Amino acid sequence: MTVLTIEHHAILFALLSKYTITAFGDEGREAILKAMTRYGNERGQRMAKNALSNGDELTLLNSQAYGEWKPDYPGQMEFGAICGQPTYHSYIAKCAWCDAWAKHDLMEYGKYYCANIDNAWYQGFNPDFLCTPLNPAMSWGGDCCRFDWGQPLTDEEIAALAEKKKALGTKFMKDFNFHTAHLLYSVGNTLIEELGHKANEAIEAAKQEYIEKFGRECLDCLEGIF
Repeated sequence: MTVLTIEHHAILFALLSKYTITAFGDEGREAILKAMTRYGNERGQRMAKNALSNGDELTLLNSQAYGEWKPDYPGQMEFGAICGQPTYHSYIAKCAWCDAWAKHDLMEYGKYYCANIDNAWYQGFNPDFLCTPLNPAMSWGGDCCRFDWGQPLTDEEIAALAEKKKALGTKFMKDFNFHTAHLLYSVGNTLIEELGHKANEAIEAAKQEYIEKFGRECLDCLEGIF
């Protein structure tokens, strides 16, 4: 079985972005941003469904607890809490997506993933929520990514969050075959809706370069997931 990683997910997005923006310019850039908002909303909606099915309310704490992915290996990512008051702030100091884009010289296109993904999934989880970046994302030249989640968490709640994550483990997580298939499905459909059937040429070109980088099996394994 072909097992995909964050690198596959990151590069497929960057290639979709690259060929769409190259073909359609600013219109393509706007379509990519809309596609990423939809993709993030859908992720957040799944997280909310999982929380509710497990008897939990759609709170800030649970939005952080019901994450759908984990790093491929220890040390690949570095992230955590900065403070809980007056509102909860978090940071990312090492990012596997940025590392993948840098490796393949695709940061200029990959960075659009970061433009709204965190707020998009957060609002998908609960439409009343808002996540605000506190500085430019690393993919946009920042030293790290910092976020304000708009609500407070007490020290006790931050400790409870760590325990909740530990208790949930990987029960509600998806592998990167799933996430990459979701990305292709959601972003691809949005691009066609926004740009018409000419977007298929950009999507196919992105798929072809992805195959050249990783092998056809890394695309074929996405079939049938969505």
